[in-house]
Amino acid sequence: MSMNPPTPAAVAPQSVPSESIGSPSRRRFLQQSTALAAVGALSQMAIPAVHAGENNEIQIALVGCGGRGTGAAADALNVQNGPLKLVAMADVFPSKLKSSYNGLAAQFGSKVDVPEDRRFIGFDGYKKAIDCLRPGDVVIFATPPAFRWVHFGYAIDKNMNVFMEKPVTVDGPTSRKMFALGEQSVAKNLKVGVGLMCRHCVARGQLFDRIQNGEIGDITMLRAYRMSGPIASCFSTAKPDGITELLWQIDRFHSFLWASGGSYSDYMIHNIDECCWMKNDWPIKAQAIGGRTYRTDIATGKEFVDQNFDSYHVEYTFKDGAKLFLNGRAMPGCHDEFASFAHGTKGSAVISSAGHAPSKARTFTGQEMNKKNQLWTYGPNEPNPYQLEWNDLIEAIRTDKPYNEVKRGVEASLVTAMGRMAAHTGQVITWDDMLGCEHEFSPLSDQLTLDGPAPLLADANGKYPIPQPGIKTSREY
Repeated sequence: MSMNPPTPAAVAPQSVPSESIGSPSRRRFLQQSTALAAVGALSQMAIPAVHAGENNEIQIALVGCGGRGTGAAADALNVQNGPLKLVAMADVFPSKLKSSYNGLAAQFGSKVDVPEDRRFIGFDGYKKAIDCLRPGDVVIFATPPAFRWVHFGYAIDKNMNVFMEKPVTVDGPTSRKMFALGEQSVAKNLKVGVGLMCRHCVARGQLFDRIQNGEIGDITMLRAYRMSGPIASCFSTAKPDGITELLWQIDRFHSFLWASGGSYSDYMIHNIDECCWMKNDWPIKAQAIGGRTYRTDIATGKEFVDQNFDSYHVEYTFKDGAKLFLNGRAMPGCHDEFASFAHGTKGSAVISSAGHAPSKARTFTGQEMNKKNQLWTYGPNEPNPYQLEWNDLIEAIRTDKPYNEVKRGVEASLVTAMGRMAAHTGQVITWDDMLGCEHEFSPLSDQLTLDGPAPLLADANGKYPIPQPGIKTSREY
């Protein structure tokens, strides 16, 4: 199969997102990707850890000024390992950029040096913000993941270190693009962090070591739960007046598969990633059920028109036959749980039991997780993993340590998309199915404009296509 990214003309911008299935070899793809990156590396120079002959200040640009981007910028500016300064910002929403700037400036004072002429609005704002930096500085990508490959490619060309939020891909073609871009960034010695911060959790790290050393035996089953009321913009009613279709969908990005992979990809990825970390492997296939019961906004009575299910149950299978069972639900008035667990032949473990942090990780003899059977716990005062991931990235930049999380970030994103696709199509989806799927939700992400059309259009009733499991139309929905 060709290793060049699919041409944007392959799918028109008005096309309805679908998930057709192909199956090229994962091993063959990764071998070719590595070879391609090696060839490209011959003409590239490695990037130094700091700016030779200049001061030791690392400058930062923020692309995507919503809550997560603002939080990532704050974590960056809180790093104590040498001077850092935020010097540029970009977004498509002036109000979000203004709010982010005001909050960060109030908190960090002189560490925020972003005058009006370095605050950029528009789909090309990422280029202008990156162009304010020097090679070896850091750009934060916290836009919806539909734009990740576009922004990352430019950052690599400009020799920038990167922090990008998860997920980094939502379909097969973008995963293939990001695998190849990741290899290019490694070849150029760029340091890249991906916002799967649980991997930087000290308590989870100690738990991983204990599991790998056999404390609970061989893992045979993992369980993960993210069950709560509606989160962020996972459900949306009809578009209001006064905003374009494209900007409304970006503002409500959790509601649309092209922008985010839906709420499943955006929110379930953490539980999936931490479970696969403990297993020290990625699953090879997924089967799932899911559906939509919660259809109207309780407050207004308006019907939801987005593309999400409100419940998911996914069974992932690893190559040794072990299972990961994932339960996701977004409904008010139901039992809430946000946790992950591991079960082995000798015992069991809590991976997390209260969200992302603190993990409250612990191990047990047998399968009853109680004080009597407890073997180990990290204890109180766990360091914040959101801060640790930034401490680690900046240290790697300053000391020129190898540091690149792109491959693992793409793998976690791909496995997450496997589960979503299995639920939405009603089919068993393998790793190769997902990686080889030729449908790209937003192939023209690099060509969107403020006054242009959205990649997804509503029907005559203002609704968007909701996947129908078990109904096959060329294995698409």
